[in-house]
Amino acid sequence: MRSINKVILIGNVGKDPDIQVFEGGRKKASFSLATTERYRDRTGADQAVTEWHNCVVWGPQAEVVEKYVRKGTPLYIEGRIKYRDYTDKDGVKKRITEIFLENFSMLSTRSGSDSGTEISSHDSGSVSSQDSDPMDPPLNKIEDDLPF
Repeated sequence: MRSINKVILIGNVGKDPDIQVFEGGRKKASFSLATTERYRDRTGADQAVTEWHNCVVWGPQAEVVEKYVRKGTPLYIEGRIKYRDYTDKDGVKKRITEIFLENFSMLSTRSGSDSGTEISSHDSGSVSSQDSDPMDPPLNKIEDDLPF
């Protein structure tokens, strides 16, 4: 049986990304992403719970993160969960959960007018606008063809 390990998040970067350069010049970018769930409790008071996600991206995508992503940048990300075990300086074993990015889009802010930028591992880190693919049929055309 096949399995799926897929994560989709929309949130804001918590601090400027940490960039590491490895042998051969390959880069790794690490940053935290905050997602906030808002709800109204039994008393009618608005509540918010924020979760922090550790995100990791390699290669050409890391270079894009280094150049454009800063604390507060709104992002849409797609990736997979990975767990990493390590021993801290006191000898205590720890486990960290990380989201390894496969695709991400820098979202515009409400005051911004751009449509965001999408970066995908499938296209080797090239940047493309979020416009639809010319090979995809228009959504309204599909709906017109439905028999009900």
